[in-house]
Parts: sequence; structure tokens; C-alpha cells
Amino acid sequence: MHTRALVLFSGGQDSTTCLAHALQRYDHVETLGFDYGQRHRVELDARLVVLNELRQRFAPWRERLGEDHVLDVAVLGQVSETSLTRDMAFEMEASGLPNTFVPGRNLLFLTLAAALAYRRGLQVLVTGVCETDFSGYPDCRDDTMKAMQIALSLGMDRRLLIETPLMWIDKAETWAWSHALGERSGVPRGGQALVDLIVEHTHTCYLGDRVHRHAWGYGCGACPACVLRARGWEGFVGKPAA
Repeated sequence: MHTRALVLFSGGQDSTTCLAHALQRYDHVETLGFDYGQRHRVELDARLVVLNELRQRFAPWRERLGEDHVLDVAVLGQVSETSLTRDMAFEMEASGLPNTFVPGRNLLFLTLAAALAYRRGLQVLVTGVCETDFSGYPDCRDDTMKAMQIALSLGMDRRLLIETPLMWIDKAETWAWSHALGERSGVPRGGQALVDLIVEHTHTCYLGDRVHRHAWGYGCGACPACVLRARGWEGFVGKPAA
């Protein structure tokens, strides 16, 4: 029986929703972030705020939330030439992928997460990758996750489960699910509390903008991540995002 999980936690909307899911489902949950020289390094600060807010606002989850880990994987910035690791405009490449795609990022993240989970006695890796409402990244696809689960389980000689709760839902459904998770937390008005927490404290914007405040949270409002988040918010609340 799976009781202990490691959430790949960036401090963004998706990973925060996945963390809430894990805290509702598993007895012990740890978190893992990565510093890879990303332009939006402000997310590394945001994730600590989110963890603290979850502990403060959701007492039923507090005891389940264990140690937080951050790994330095600056090598990704050295081997990639992308708009997430370089100061360049967002655009589509000849390959048909956006230049926000960091080759090998999720593969490396999952490999390191599996190694940490092995040492910490954690059975489940929870990640917020999604094939429904995404930018076409090949390392977010369901087939990739299934292949990684097999490879890591074989390579570690220990059965690991890679759980992808957001794989088949879009951003509007992700907002709605976060509300539902909050409602099931046992905290009065927990649904609205979790949505408010995600709006105010999580970070998604690729440019690291924490100045411009919108109905859906902080961000430049124009990068691919902000556009997806705003569109999802519009679908969730049923009116244009401000």
C-alpha cells in the first residue's frame, strides 16, 4: 500500500494542486524543488511561502507535510539554449516546439526524485505534467511518464509509482479541482481558502513578474504560462480574466 509520497514542487499552480492532492491522499508527503538557473527563480522563494501558508491554513494537512528538499541542477542551464534559461524572446522553434522547452528537464527531475525517494523510503513520485492543456513538451506526455516509471523501477530495483493527477485535465479543471480538494480538507471554507492561496502565493510567470496582479495571480500576463493560467481562470469563474 502506498502511504509515502514525494511531490515535485515548483511553487506554481499545478504543483501546488498536486501537493494538496498528495496531502489529502497520503500519510506522509515530502516536497522537492530544483534550481536550474531558470529566469523565473522567484518561484524558489514562492514555494517556501506556499508551504508555510499550507501549514498555517490547513491544520489537517500540517502533520502530513514532511521535509522540503531543493537540488541544484545548474547543468541544465549549461546544456540548453532556451528562453527559460537564457534572456531571449519566447517563440516557436523549427521543430514545432516552443523555445521554453528545456530538453531533458523532466527526465532529469524524475531521475533525481527517484534517487531521493529511494533514500527517503518514499514510494510515489507526484508530478504536475499534463498532456491536455500544455505547450507540446514531449517530456510531459503520458507515454513518457509510463516509460520513466518502468525504467526507474527497474533501475532502482524497487517499484516506484509516478502519479500524474493533472494529465488529462485542462487549467480550468485544475482550478476547479483545487477548490474541491480544499473543500475535502476539513477546513471551513477550505475550497475558497486553497484557491485564494494559489492565486496570491503561487508563481507561474516565466518572466518572474511579481509586480502585476491579476484576478488569477501575479505575472506579466503575456508569456505562455500566464496565458494558460489566465485562460483557465476564465473558464473556472465563467468570465474574462482581468
